[in-house]
Amino acid sequence: MFRAIWRTTGGVSGSRSGSDGEGPEVICPYCNANRDKVIDSRASEGGRVIRRRRECLACGRRFTTYERVEQTGRLVVIKRDGTRVPFNPENVMRGIESACGKRNISTEAKRAVVEAVEEELSRDFDREVSSKAIGERVMAHLRRLDPVVLLRFASEYYPGWGLEDIERQVEELSAAPPEVKDQQELF
Repeated sequence: MFRAIWRTTGGVSGSRSGSDGEGPEVICPYCNANRDKVIDSRASEGGRVIRRRRECLACGRRFTTYERVEQTGRLVVIKRDGTRVPFNPENVMRGIESACGKRNISTEAKRAVVEAVEEELSRDFDREVSSKAIGERVMAHLRRLDPVVLLRFASEYYPGWGLEDIERQVEELSAAPPEVKDQQELF
């Protein structure tokens, strides 16, 4: 589902698989030799990218490569009308932003919900996921974030909702114990 992509600052790029922990040998952008050694490795962009400083064993020049995980298998969303479209996390973000309205919720919190939902979908679904499953996962995260946003999102997500449905949700939210941020579950 994922493959590593190597990019050099010299303009040469490729996709390879290595087993030595330091990645495979990379073609030197200066002399095109296939022999190098890693001088320094660092994680960047929150651990999503590995930056490696390399030295060509043939010409002695140094260059930098970046390893990024690239998602190769795209998740397809099955919409209510049966059409299939590629999953786009920005669509989820737009729905959350619309539901938040003028509520005081940070962009980081909204982005965290989108990333958590995207991670769950990638983990739990192989190729296709229904829009209903996406909406339910978003609502589960919004329940912890802000109950008012949850109700707004649900009223948009379920267009057939009436006053009784909203009242039932409010009762469920009122009856549920409050969730404390960063508290571990007991069971």
